[in-house]
Amino acid sequence: MGEQMIEKDVVVCILENKGKILLVKRSSLVGTYRGKWSGICGYVEGDPYKTAMKELYEEVGLKIEDLKLLKKGKIIEVSDESLNVKWKAYPYLFECKSPEKIKLNWENVEYRWIDPREISKYETVPGLKEILEMMGE
Repeated sequence: MGEQMIEKDVVVCILENKGKILLVKRSSLVGTYRGKWSGICGYVEGDPYKTAMKELYEEVGLKIEDLKLLKKGKIIEVSDESLNVKWKAYPYLFECKSPEKIKLNWENVEYRWIDPREISKYETVPGLKEILEMMGE
């Protein structure tokens, strides 16, 4: 048996607008999954929903009035053997009411609105496809 996996809690925010979802491409400056496509993610600090709101503001510049919570998903666990980490993801689905306001910070280098059925065409962070399926997209 290998060593015990480290558990890390993260929020994963999926933004939806007119049937499309937002994917962001992680920059070379982030700690994990550089160059992979993702939702808006961050380590949970205290309350997961408050963390989600903080990450959405930091990473894409959206405030609570730009968003509408559509669904809070069940916690999903995704193990990454290469990092020896078990991610506990708290998924949220938001309607993005102001897509024109999106401004990326240093954590991501690009964003795209895609049809959720095309997710398999993208090299994503682990568990993103499962989260999308669970959220009913």
